[in-house]
Amino acid sequence: MAGEAQRVIEQFWQVQDSGDYTRLAPMFAEDAVVEDPVWGTYQGREAILGFMTTMVKEMSERKIHFTVDEIYGDDRACWARWTMHTPEGSSGGCGIYKVAGGQLTYYRDYMDPPAEG
Repeated sequence: MAGEAQRVIEQFWQVQDSGDYTRLAPMFAEDAVVEDPVWGTYQGREAILGFMTTMVKEMSERKIHFTVDEIYGDDRACWARWTMHTPEGSSGGCGIYKVAGGQLTYYRDYMDPPAEG
């Protein structure tokens, strides 16, 4: 049975699918941490909003979007397997999330290495 964390992350992906990542910021706790393997670490909702603002611009310019393939979680933690779609092709990854009180407290993405050509 899906727990609170899974429900929050399902909502997270519905919002992310809109392409306006700034709408995700209110889903994070005031002291939340986001660790992105490309862009770095952001602590606090205000810093996360700045990061999400950058993502709106960068993903739009690069014509990148993400789709979620699978989500599973309990009341406190969740993971999601996703696919990143670019003009050059697609690659996979996953996110791990911690949730407390209906808000994200931690989020970290892991990406598959680039395919060798």
